[in-house]
Amino acid sequence: MDLSDIPLIDQHAHNLLRPEHARTFAYPSAFTEGYAAEVVTHHGQGTLFFRRSMREIAELLGCEPRLEAILEARERLGFEELARRCFQAAGFQTILLDDGFMPDQVMPTDWHNRLARTYRLLRVEFLAERLIQETSTWPAFEEAFRAALDHPDPEVVGFKTIVAYRTGLAIETPDWEAARSAFETLRQQVARKERLRLAHKPLNDWVVWRTLEAAARQGRPVQFHTGFGDPDLDLRWANPLHLRPLLEHPGFRRVPFVLLHASYPYTREAGYLAAVYPHVYVDLGLAIPFLSHAGMAFVVRALLEFTPISKILFSTDAHLIPELFYLGARWGRRILGEVLEATIRDEDLTTAEAEQAAEAILYRNAQILYGLR
Repeated sequence: MDLSDIPLIDQHAHNLLRPEHARTFAYPSAFTEGYAAEVVTHHGQGTLFFRRSMREIAELLGCEPRLEAILEARERLGFEELARRCFQAAGFQTILLDDGFMPDQVMPTDWHNRLARTYRLLRVEFLAERLIQETSTWPAFEEAFRAALDHPDPEVVGFKTIVAYRTGLAIETPDWEAARSAFETLRQQVARKERLRLAHKPLNDWVVWRTLEAAARQGRPVQFHTGFGDPDLDLRWANPLHLRPLLEHPGFRRVPFVLLHASYPYTREAGYLAAVYPHVYVDLGLAIPFLSHAGMAFVVRALLEFTPISKILFSTDAHLIPELFYLGARWGRRILGEVLEATIRDEDLTTAEAEQAAEAILYRNAQILYGLR
């Protein structure tokens, strides 16, 4: 199936690097979740994703499929023309950006509106870290955090948590005293002018719990990082099955939970959760385009084994460089088209149903879930 004419809603991505920071950025590091020097400069360039991407980017930029030639072509085009070319080829209608990743080095979120209609995802750990620096007492922090969640920027359409990275998805009912003690510890770090990092389980659990309470009041989706990521992540605690107590909690049953990255390699687990809980959704980003052709097809097939079509969302998880937006869009359409073609041959779907499924996954489900125009 050719899905190239279907507009895309990218329901989870990140801001592009500012040009001054892009100049000192190791380009191959955008194509791997590893950050050790040996991975970036050597092993990461041996993945199927990297090799495939070099050919596709070279074709888009009109140069030879070599890293050096691509870097020269990027420099020749310039930042804005490179971004324009990638986004135009991708065909995005709307993008939702988590602007809490490397916030001091990326372009402002509203700048991206020149490329596609842009909305914000509020990363709650970044919000909490900022407010810890700005408030001197636990009651003041509690009040400021709640107010920020209840009255976010008008462009915010959802919340995002990276608790999987920090303390894992086995989130417990908050211990208020332990959370306050963790806050005091972090305030001492602020006084010593140390770099602040929210990785204290009682406080992380409190932050997520408060976020879910706010989302329940507002009917706002909450995106959870699940599955694979960089080495900062303990993959054992990124399995979405750990979220079951939250999914069963009576106060959170009206909160849409969005499981990011197809929860790879826990894809079938994520698909099961989305199938049996009415408020759980799963997205395809990062798995597409970072996996091999066969791996990307596996993810889509595995979800469609059991997951309702209305629960699957498209995203790229693109970050830092515009080429990742292009690659995510290219392979999202291609893999979904191939898998849906197979469902027609297998008589799981009719041709008309497969076409409707493609529209639902690529934009309509996100349009409804986030209330987008």
